[in-house]
Amino acid sequence: MVGIFKIITTSAAVEEKVVDLFKDTFIDTGSVRINGTRIGCWKPSGHGLQTFLQVLENSCNPGFVKLGMLLGKEKLFSYIDLFGFGKKTGIDLNGESEGIIFSLDKVNELELATTAFGQGVSVTPIQQVTAVSAVVNGGNLFQPYIVKSIQEPETNSIIKAYDKKFVRKTISKETSDIMRYALESVVARGGGKYAYIDGYRVGGKTGTAQKVENGKYLVNNYIMSFMAVLPANDPKAVLYLAIDNPKNTALLSSYTTAPIAKRILIDIIDALNIERQDGGIEKIKSWDDQVYIEVPNLIGKTIKEATREIYPVEIDVSGNGNNIIEQSPDPGTKIDINSKIRVLLG
Repeated sequence: MVGIFKIITTSAAVEEKVVDLFKDTFIDTGSVRINGTRIGCWKPSGHGLQTFLQVLENSCNPGFVKLGMLLGKEKLFSYIDLFGFGKKTGIDLNGESEGIIFSLDKVNELELATTAFGQGVSVTPIQQVTAVSAVVNGGNLFQPYIVKSIQEPETNSIIKAYDKKFVRKTISKETSDIMRYALESVVARGGGKYAYIDGYRVGGKTGTAQKVENGKYLVNNYIMSFMAVLPANDPKAVLYLAIDNPKNTALLSSYTTAPIAKRILIDIIDALNIERQDGGIEKIKSWDDQVYIEVPNLIGKTIKEATREIYPVEIDVSGNGNNIIEQSPDPGTKIDINSKIRVLLG
């Protein structure tokens, strides 16, 4: 669960005020040594000088080792416990696991360092979803349920309903506000960029967990994951996606899970009728990004005029006549240049 656990470490560091994500900096040289053990960054040359917000954006392991040391083992593990790791959530499913967390009396500097970025611990997907939901909803940990209610099949009368059950407070609303911004920044500027959806404020974090068998890490065998929050500024949904041992792909969740999460998020937008909004963090463009244009008002124009105005986007024409009387999408909608605009002549 390396990656997603970094959300918890960052939340703890912000809540305890051991770091200012926007002002405090860290120099990543590519690795750090703890008790003789080298802990590397996924980028061998390192990221250089970063703010701690960029440490989260870049998923920089040495930066999280530093956060772990700043917190200390008692503080970090108190937040791990507070967010519900190492114990059952009580979800209405059989066979729930508690996961595996280091016992505090067995934690030295190396265990503290690896736990800070999520290595050496074992947690369940529902624990992660429950914890991240608390991070982004103002700090309130709730009991998770699969079933909302049980109804009598003929009358549809409710036999049993599960009400929202508050468990405990984890972090302050102020820390939650910062974390929602930070997760949106990960998608707009960092490793979650392939989950970015223009006009919708998506927050998220990638994760890469090396699988273990008989107490040993397996070679080139990983669980790739992505945790998404939508919309980041006013969450309505949390999505957790995991792919067990993907084949023929780069061993980075940025390329593996984030694009798939994006497609699911688009379906969630439709299902929940989430509206487009302005004011999100502007994405840093890269060479392989889709190019978007804003659809102009084509009503009243000829096909020749419209084609010239929206080139290179194609036009799908229906009807007879000289001028456009209807168009889809509506003016002001952003579309990528590989889309088509449908028009009706009359």
